[in-house]
Amino acid sequence: MSNVHELKYLQDQVRELKEQGVYRVLPVLEGANEAEVMLNGKAVINLSSNNYLGFANHPKLKKAAIEAVEKYGVGSGAVRTIIGNMDIHEQLEVELAKFKREEAVMVFQSGFNCNAGAIQAITNKGDLIISDELNHASIIDGVKLSKADKAVFKHSDMADLERVLKEKRSNYENCLIITDGVFSMDGDIAKLPEIVELAEKYNCMTYVDDAHGSGVLGESGRGTVDHFHLHGRIDFTIGTLSKAIGVIGGYVAGRKVMKEWLLHRGRPLLFSTSLPPAAVGAITEAVALLSSTTEYTDRLWHNANFFKEELGKLGFNTGSSETPITPVIIGDEAQTVAFSKRMLELGVFVSPIIFPTVPKGTGRVRCMVTAAHTEEQLLKAVSVFEAVGKEMKLI
Repeated sequence: MSNVHELKYLQDQVRELKEQGVYRVLPVLEGANEAEVMLNGKAVINLSSNNYLGFANHPKLKKAAIEAVEKYGVGSGAVRTIIGNMDIHEQLEVELAKFKREEAVMVFQSGFNCNAGAIQAITNKGDLIISDELNHASIIDGVKLSKADKAVFKHSDMADLERVLKEKRSNYENCLIITDGVFSMDGDIAKLPEIVELAEKYNCMTYVDDAHGSGVLGESGRGTVDHFHLHGRIDFTIGTLSKAIGVIGGYVAGRKVMKEWLLHRGRPLLFSTSLPPAAVGAITEAVALLSSTTEYTDRLWHNANFFKEELGKLGFNTGSSETPITPVIIGDEAQTVAFSKRMLELGVFVSPIIFPTVPKGTGRVRCMVTAAHTEEQLLKAVSVFEAVGKEMKLI
């Protein structure tokens, strides 16, 4: 038998990962994703989850998911354009549009799918896409699928964005400026008001991926557009349903005509089965909770500010974060990995983020503070940061 089936070329590449010290084995979570979790058989404080509001194991969301399964089954059975479009999918989009204060919402199977489906559908040959250099991987992949020409501007640098617009805008029919709402590695917020001013000056559309702003910024988590009061001036807003909302999925919010077009050209919608009933039921309940109270977002921000203040007293570099995402910048890649490993040994799970995800020499552990953490848990985590920081002579 031919040895082609041994996939030697992959074996060689995996060996290279091991030699470079970046080969990973997945952590195994035993139970629900909470503020404190059982990880690889050990109880640890969890500072690595996107479960911002503690919704991933919320009793009301679980109840809504179970009820949806009882009525609609475990799967929708088809893509939405054939027969996988249930009344609960339609109702969710109505509720989300109301919550987002937009005309319409189109729900996709994930936030990644939103970018893979929407960007190529709303741009064409003869158009230009201008993208922030630190945009998420799903935007980069979504942009690659488009037939439009591409340009990149320096991160949140409005002078550089205007330079690109001056140089290129007049050569194209349509122009789409794309940015993350909140940048996931540093926790900084896009300069949306300035981006919108430039977009209107140069007759461009705007597209914001608000994965880390959804459920976090704005009134009761309505997002970055709401935070800056820019309703009606951002053409496409992407939200995730898997981070603060705690379930799975994503959506595009904007004009009614956007929804009509995506129903005909959004490829993940046309060629992939729609969200299962359990997810739709739970998401609908999450939106109802956020629509009725600011309690969850208030607690999230209280915890985030408390944690940053306590960490700040120790002298760690937490970068330019403006959100609950709190990077603790270590610098050296190997030292960052060692720091994270030692934190875990002492009962705090916080992920190391190193090159190529962030630039060389800016390795960090990224702390994700949630509404579900208690002050006691956060203080315990800070004390572990202090112990490891001193042990490794970082503070």
